Amino acid sequence: MVNFGFAIDNRKCIGCHACTVACKSEHDVPVGVNRTHVKYIETGTYPDSTREFSVHRCNHCEDSPCTTICPTTALFTRSDGIVDFDDDRCIGCKSCMQACPYDALYINPNTGTAAKCNYCAHRIENSYEPACVIVCPVEAIVSGDLDDPNSNLSQLIAENETKVRKPESGTVPNVFYLDTSDAMLDPLATSKPAQGMWNEQAAGVGHYAKYAQDRMGAADEHSMIVQLALDLKAKEANPRDQAIIRDVAAKLADTSPEAKRAYDAPSKGVLWGWEVSAYIWTKGIAAGTYMVAMMLWLSGSLDMTDLWLPVTGIGLGFLAITGVLLIMDLDRPERFLYVMLRPNWNSWLVKGAYILAAYGGVLFLSAVLAFFKPIDYELYLEYIAYAGIPLAALTGVYTAWLLQQAKGRSWSKDNLLPAKFLVETAAIGAATLAVLHGVLISGGMVPVLVGAVALLVILRHGHHVIEKPQLEPLL
Repeated sequence: MVNFGFAIDNRKCIGCHACTVACKSEHDVPVGVNRTHVKYIETGTYPDSTREFSVHRCNHCEDSPCTTICPTTALFTRSDGIVDFDDDRCIGCKSCMQACPYDALYINPNTGTAAKCNYCAHRIENSYEPACVIVCPVEAIVSGDLDDPNSNLSQLIAENETKVRKPESGTVPNVFYLDTSDAMLDPLATSKPAQGMWNEQAAGVGHYAKYAQDRMGAADEHSMIVQLALDLKAKEANPRDQAIIRDVAAKLADTSPEAKRAYDAPSKGVLWGWEVSAYIWTKGIAAGTYMVAMMLWLSGSLDMTDLWLPVTGIGLGFLAITGVLLIMDLDRPERFLYVMLRPNWNSWLVKGAYILAAYGGVLFLSAVLAFFKPIDYELYLEYIAYAGIPLAALTGVYTAWLLQQAKGRSWSKDNLLPAKFLVETAAIGAATLAVLHGVLISGGMVPVLVGAVALLVILRHGHHVIEKPQLEPLL
């Protein structure tokens, strides 16, 4: 059995970018995105400073999270270990980009589909090596069969101490690094200046980078303001205060990373923006209102006589808005039906789509019964509620399991995320029901105001939950 992989020899790499250029030429990669790139880091202080180069790309993981989360099997692992992609199946949902701990994927701005290093599979099939291997002037990139102990790659790995990027992610990467520093492989070990050699995009390219311009340099701007304030204060202060200020400045300097990035791939910005944040909120209203109402009704705590149509109507309306938001977030929205027609059942995007469809059926059937009121219609509504309550709960919670499949983000480390989503869904439902009951039944303004404030607080919290993990560096 063949299992292809790479070794990156940092003892040889000179940072010439020949691999990046060859890759772009071989695959006609658009300007602004790369399948392979060279990262520079610098350590020390001149003249005792050093620069290190390293090549980063898809790690062709044995347990690849991008293939698990992809809803349409547009990303797949070949029998030879290469993780490849199919443009014709991709819907541009960007979930693979969230799942990859190595930030190896991008959305092609010309096609709206995901792409990455595919080991030059077309060359491998014709017994040629990848373009980056052929063009490297110092042979710093070595390709080969990891399962063949006699291959140059296997021997190089066996004879040298190697490291892999983010072994804690559990992906079992097949790109090995020789003589590389921890600072090079750890994205949190190096500082990233606001300005440098193209270390940040001046303008976004494609859907994924639309927020990059707004974020550029934001982290460093605050530090510069603090430093300027300290410098001005020191000039005006008495000797004792000057000493204190210098001490504070020194402590601030000591807490900064020892290494800094001088060259890196451009930031992809926020991949899932307001559409996803809003979809979680609208989905919570659609699911939570019905779930809470049915639980109260079945327990005898709520009279649903005048609330059946409003509750089911709110559920159907906000479920429809949820679907629209999900489609809007796709870079290939015309392919949205692929999720159900070409499903990858390992992905919670697919499971979620079917859960939404089933829950929508429950709401529609309940609305029809409540509108026409056939004989014993409340008995039928009760039977439907027994299926509707768990479906509503799954509608509210499934996104947590999807986020946990995003191994590249801190969502995957939060084991309590499903419970948090369930509680939030119930809270959204209770707040919406309070507003509804206050407007239609009791006529009181207190539950309306309390419910409205609760919804606004939860909306802000949902936005924070989605956006903050996406600002964490991956490279």
